Amino acid sequence: MKTRLRPLVMALAALLLIFTTGLSAAQAASPHFKKNGSPVCTVSTTGASTSTTCRAVIAGLGNDDLLATVTTSGFAVYQCQNQGGNTAPGQNKVLTGPVTAPTEIDGDAIKNGNLTLVTEPAVLTARNTVTGAEAGCPNPNWTGVNPVLTVTSITLVIEQPVGTVIFSCSATNQSGLRGTVALTC
Repeated sequence: MKTRLRPLVMALAALLLIFTTGLSAAQAASPHFKKNGSPVCTVSTTGASTSTTCRAVIAGLGNDDLLATVTTSGFAVYQCQNQGGNTAPGQNKVLTGPVTAPTEIDGDAIKNGNLTLVTEPAVLTARNTVTGAEAGCPNPNWTGVNPVLTVTSITLVIEQPVGTVIFSCSATNQSGLRGTVALTC
């Protein structure tokens, strides 16, 4: 009787192991944003620089490390300044960026599959001066000065484990993204 029970117990133990391993993987394979937790980014502008920080509330995560990467791009518009110090509006948008800011979250910071993610700021900065040609000034003797920077695109990529993308979210507006920006995933 003992010899017949032993294979049965071993088979049940193997099935239990397979089931619990599969259950663990299934739980980690269902990341989602909690209610009112979809990614929102805040764009703050100071002079010729912008800082973009994103926030999201995620559930259904595994216990692996997580990487969230924010990438921003935009343009700067300059005033044209002649050698006499007089200024006039520039005509060109001078592309700026992209700039990328990674945020690494240790797996131990994820509690019961939940995480409130706040990213490191992605800081986009325009050059202080550009050539007259870049700024769209009347002639090469002018210089582009006093940049006004505008963010036109934000991308948030979340990976867990690192190397496996679970979310790719973005917002784009060629007229500019300001203040609080909701991302689409």
